[in-house]
This record gives sequence, structure tokens and C-alpha cells, in this order.
Amino acid sequence: MLGLGRRGVSTASFSIVLLAFLKNIPMFQSALICTDLTDGLYRLARFIPSLVESGLNKIVFLHTAPLADGAVPRPDTEKVEQARDRLSEALVNVPPGVEVLLDIKSGRPIDHIPDALRTHNVDLMILGTPGRSLLNEKLFGSTTINLCQRTPVPVMILRPQLISTYTNEELALRCRHLFRYFMIPFNGTEASQYVIDQIKDLVTAKPSVLESCVLCWVVDEVSRNADLRQNELERAKRLLAVAKQELEAVGLQVTTDLRLGNPVIEVLDLAIDYDISAIASASRNVGKLIELSVPSLTGDLLRRSWHPIIYFPMARK
Repeated sequence: MLGLGRRGVSTASFSIVLLAFLKNIPMFQSALICTDLTDGLYRLARFIPSLVESGLNKIVFLHTAPLADGAVPRPDTEKVEQARDRLSEALVNVPPGVEVLLDIKSGRPIDHIPDALRTHNVDLMILGTPGRSLLNEKLFGSTTINLCQRTPVPVMILRPQLISTYTNEELALRCRHLFRYFMIPFNGTEASQYVIDQIKDLVTAKPSVLESCVLCWVVDEVSRNADLRQNELERAKRLLAVAKQELEAVGLQVTTDLRLGNPVIEVLDLAIDYDISAIASASRNVGKLIELSVPSLTGDLLRRSWHPIIYFPMARK
């Protein structure tokens, strides 16, 4: 054993201390929180210390105020100042070593959010989205879904109706546990394996506050052929075991759950049973016309889940 002097620490002891320190480094260290001041997400400005406990050390609040009415569109300075005043409580009692910024613009969110992501160089974007059907989304549009198609960083999507109803105590606890326990809907596809790979990379590069994952595979009962269904169940068991081993290799506690039924319904039920922090998912088809004919589990979860969703963007082919 190599010593470091009478008052030093042995190499082995130092390694143990270093690993213990690294284990507390968060998966996500910086976030852009986008709020229109009606979605409940502005309330997060009151809980900076709790967000810091979740691992964040840089938090940027972005609000895009509508342009002033008139023949020539122009910034509405009054609304910009009102928004700045509304979010200014985020700048009070900021813990040492933590950076909190307000980014208030005029215009359309879909135009300013990509610029803010580049400017602030964050790890994660946090958005709110109301529940709506795929058809309504195609007819009237969805800023959240459009951003999911364009973002270079993972997106955490929170349901505004839920955030708005939490008491302060409940919301403080939620903020502390944003990234503790993920559910990963897994079915052996490229997209579901992509989520596994992303989490492995994040945990390996920055050992994190993420402690546990549950891998769930729902075999659709559409097939009436018992042999085909049994073959799919056996295949699911094999691939779940491989994915479980991959995540355990980076230090995560992993549970697997294999069920028959409707994938969306079963995943939403499982999310309640396992008391998770968020559902982690990915897709190439979210928000695209192909979803009208080829359903996307991720898209359905984005529109229907009351649990937070962490969407990992996939590079376009």
C-alpha cells in the first residue's frame, strides 16, 4: 500500500473518499425552466434550495412575453418587467456556488428557447404541457412537442395542473426528488435501448443522484395466437435481463416488470405502483404525421401521463 505521509491518506482510502464524493455528483447539473407564468412552473422560483438538493447548480428561468399590439410588432417592455418581477424571488437566498439567472424575452417561445439553450449551455430543459389529443395537437399545434423535435438536450415535462395544486411542502419535496427513481418503458426497440445507453453514459460520466430504475415491458395482447404471445414473453425476459445487467453495471438498483396488456395503460398504472420520480423515454416519431398511423408510446405518455416525463431526443436519420 502506498502511503502519503504521517498525516496523509493512503491511496486506497483516498479512492474510497473520492468514489463517495463522486456518487453525490448529479446526473443533471444545469436546467432551463421555461414558463409562461400560467403553467405553475413559475412556482419553482420559490424552491431554489430544493432544486439544488436534486443536483442542479445552475438554474435559468426563461419567459417569453407576447409582443405589444400594434401595426408594427415590438417588445412589450411593461410585460417584460412584470415577468421579471414575478420571477425575481428565484434570486433570493441562492445557496453559495449556485448560479440562478432570469432570461426574459419578447416574442414566441418556439423562437427564443433554442437560442436560450445555446446561450446558457444547460444539461436539461424543463417544460409544462397540458394534456391534449394527437388530433388537437395536429390541428392547433403544441410548443412542447415541437421543441421535443428540435432540442439537443433531454426535456423534463411536467403537468401544469399538477404542479399548480401542490402545497409548498409537497412541491419542495418533489423538487428534491426530481431525478431519484426512473421508470423506463423497454421493448427492445432502438428507441428504448437509446434511453438505456443515455442513462448509462450520464451515470458513468457524472455518477448521480439517480438511485434506482424499473424496467417495464408490456407485451400487447393484440395477438390472439398463444404461441406467438409466449414467444414474445420469452424474448422480453431475455432482453430485460440484458438491459438490467447493463444498468446494474453502472451502479443502479434495477427492478424488472413484464406484463400483458395495453402498453400505455399498463405503463401508467406501473408508474403509480412503483412510486417513481419520472418516466424516461425516447422516440423518433413524436409530433410527426407518422404518429397518426404508427402510434408512439412516448408520444402517448407525453400527452397522457401525470408523472413527469424525461424525453431523450434522438438524432435525426
